[in-house]
Amino acid sequence: ISCHSSYRITISVADIQLCQTKKGKGGKNVKRGKNGNMEATRRDLLFKEFGQEYAQAVRMLGGGRVQLQCYDGVSRQGLIRGTMRRRVWINTGDIVLIGLREFQEGKADIIHKYTTEEARNLQSYGELPASAKINQTAIDMAMDDGEEEEDMGFDFDEL
Repeated sequence: ISCHSSYRITISVADIQLCQTKKGKGGKNVKRGKNGNMEATRRDLLFKEFGQEYAQAVRMLGGGRVQLQCYDGVSRQGLIRGTMRRRVWINTGDIVLIGLREFQEGKADIIHKYTTEEARNLQSYGELPASAKINQTAIDMAMDDGEEEEDMGFDFDEL
C-alpha cells in the first residue's frame, strides 16, 4: 500500500472479523479429554482374579514405585506398569488393583487405578472391607494411627 493522500481506505470491524481464521480448541489438555465430558465416559468395573489383590497407595517412593498397603494385610512395594506411566496419575490414598509376583513376595505390579466412585462400588459389593478408607489423603493417613478418636484434653461444653 502506497501512502498517497488521494487513496482513502475504510475498513469496518466486520471486515476484520471475517479475515480472522478460526483457531482450534487448544493444546494437550483438550486432546487428552480433560476439559469436559469426563462423567460421560463410563468403564466396566474390574474385579480381582487369581494372583491379584486390592491395595491402597500409602506413599509415593519415586521412579514409578509406590508403597502399598494391601487388603490381605501385607505391605508391598508396587511398580506402576509402563502403559500407566504418564497417563494415569496415582496419589496417596488411591485404591488400586495389583498383580502379585510369584517370585517376589514384597513386590507387586499396579494394574489398574480405581476412581472414588468405582472404589465405593467395590466396597458396596463386598470386595473391599467396610473399614477401607476411600479417598483418604496423605495428611489423613499420617494423622490416623488406627485410633478412632483422641481426647484433646479439654471439653468444648465447658468453654
